[in-house]
Amino acid sequence: MPRSKVDIWVGLFVLLGGAAILFLALKAGNLLTLSFDSGSTVVARFDNIGGLKPQAAVKSAGVVVGRVKSITFDPKTFQAQVELTLNKGVEFPKDTSAKILTAGLLGEQYIGLEPGYDQINLAQGDTIKQTQSAIVLENLISQFLYSKAADGAPEPASGEKK
Repeated sequence: MPRSKVDIWVGLFVLLGGAAILFLALKAGNLLTLSFDSGSTVVARFDNIGGLKPQAAVKSAGVVVGRVKSITFDPKTFQAQVELTLNKGVEFPKDTSAKILTAGLLGEQYIGLEPGYDQINLAQGDTIKQTQSAIVLENLISQFLYSKAADGAPEPASGEKK
């Protein structure tokens, strides 16, 4: 083959390799979903979403059943309004509860759904009423420090001078 054809094939191979690496990076960071048939959309309101981001996973029993579509602030209730897209064919009862959980100690945050026992399922546009906000590590640390400060200074051990 002439040199120019070899250069074209090498360039094409490098371009495909770069596209494959970009695809894998986006999939690993949960920034790319290849679902073309979306399921139902439901809304959940939280007092504090912590570090939850759009495209975060929505899981039930450890299985991804949807994604976070969008996060907005509701100026009437002063809460975060999270729009969830559930996969097609996945249905949950109306009394389902939603919690913001963390994968591991400092991992990414996701929404965990716990199904209820209602006979009627969530429909398109319904709101999940029972929610539990994210546990923010900084708030826990500050509460611990304030409680220790409120207890006062520690007593000196016996035998030490005051």
